[in-house]
Amino acid sequence: MQSFFFSTGFSDIIYPMSQKTTIARSALHISLATFLSRILGFVRDMVIAGYFGATGLSDTFFVAFRIPNLLRELFAEGSMSSAFIPVLTEKMTKEGKDEADRLTHIVFTFILFGVGSVTILGILFAPYIVRLIAPGFNDPSKVGQTALLTRIMFPFLLFVSLAAFAMGALNVKRSFFIPALSSAWFNVTIILTIVALSGLFADPILAVAIGVTFGGMMQFLTQVPSLARSGYTFRINPAFRDEGFRKMGRLILPSIVGLAVAQINIFVSTVLASYLEEGSITYLYYSMRLIQFPVGIFGVAMGMAVLPSLSEHAARNDREALKEDFSSSIRFLFFITLPAMVGLIALRTPIINLLFQRGEFDYTATQGTAFALTFYAIGIWSMVGVRVVVAAFYSLQDTRTPVKVAVTAMLTNILLSLILMGPLRHGGLALANSLASWLNFTLLFLLLRKRLGGIEAARIKRSFLKAIAAAVIMGIAGYLVSTTGDWTGSGEILRRVFILSASITVSVLLYFLLAWILRSEELDMLRRLIQRKDR
Repeated sequence: MQSFFFSTGFSDIIYPMSQKTTIARSALHISLATFLSRILGFVRDMVIAGYFGATGLSDTFFVAFRIPNLLRELFAEGSMSSAFIPVLTEKMTKEGKDEADRLTHIVFTFILFGVGSVTILGILFAPYIVRLIAPGFNDPSKVGQTALLTRIMFPFLLFVSLAAFAMGALNVKRSFFIPALSSAWFNVTIILTIVALSGLFADPILAVAIGVTFGGMMQFLTQVPSLARSGYTFRINPAFRDEGFRKMGRLILPSIVGLAVAQINIFVSTVLASYLEEGSITYLYYSMRLIQFPVGIFGVAMGMAVLPSLSEHAARNDREALKEDFSSSIRFLFFITLPAMVGLIALRTPIINLLFQRGEFDYTATQGTAFALTFYAIGIWSMVGVRVVVAAFYSLQDTRTPVKVAVTAMLTNILLSLILMGPLRHGGLALANSLASWLNFTLLFLLLRKRLGGIEAARIKRSFLKAIAAAVIMGIAGYLVSTTGDWTGSGEILRRVFILSASITVSVLLYFLLAWILRSEELDMLRRLIQRKDR
């Protein structure tokens, strides 16, 4: 769907005609690679589920992986891309290639020594870190196993930081496909490692941890040939007082704070889930993986696409154009996302059954994951909506407001998690996350409306109600079709694939029919985009 936005002419709406071809082509390359990576990510999860199910064994892996993955989110892919790309571009444009190369050498050196030091400390203090993030693990053998997995996977942080550095450097040179494809190599490596090595260890979960580390290494190594072709070199230069490098540091800090808030929510859920019955952490992980698919493809794509347009309007002080672009973007986003949200809820059991229920992942695990997915899914609309609202604040060069609101939402999530985990177990943790996301979006939306003096709120509300009404009817129809299948077992896979496919097809066709009956503006926008592609 991300590719759809750009390949159907979405770039014509956002960018000037002189830029549309290059940007659309680049975005299409990114979206194709991202889609492939996400599909392989699901295959990876299916393999892990098949080998290890939803047990205490899988819980130890997901807790251990949470630690280096948290640091990756904070210091590597997210924050580095937001700071490294603009500073390197500025260096190359204003000061020339030599100064740009010098900056890449400084950043490369910092990653080797700075992130390398964090990696070593993580390996040394792994047992203490495990006790901090999973205090509910009381069995010493379980703590020891989790610490071992953590030690094996900590080098992943160094490799993925180098991969993020390579991605940023290549993006500056307008090379997008190979960097975007690097995460697909990560998933492929894990899959192959599990299949090849799990039978060689008395403790087969070690194969997954080894796969994670080698997967991170592959993310970097697969980009090295492109770096060489683009003229980049690897040299040691510890000039950390360089103004460009210091500017990167100033830009990274707000990004880290924002990303930290999101990761703290996940961290809190992991800590609290460690006190619940075995498998709870795994249920939350797999359900969140399903949630991340529409959020990643719809929300991230729209946030990236609309930011340049909003920034241009803000720079020109054209508030009316900014409000119009914001309104149309978020309305179109809800039009696409709300049926995905309802569809996940209505078809949660068939989807989880087909994707994960095999081997050690039995029907009980499917039910536990589906229970969490129901509560996570009701927050999809606000999770994607936040991406566009935050983009609007960034276009106004206001990075503080989104962070303040995110902290408020985080504290709300913690409080609600403590309240709801009693009656709803792991489902309560998922529900708390969604309710906090609702609050995050609502506060940001209201503050933006106040800041801009109105943002077509009535028009957005009207569009939202039409989309949710059509989506609910669509969901009921899809659910009824799905009940013709048996989703308790794992036999007759072709029949189950056919029934789920039929449920999705009926749902999609009915949603568009209802949108046409309700005279949805966004359906007409979709039609114009498709016609523009045909031309």
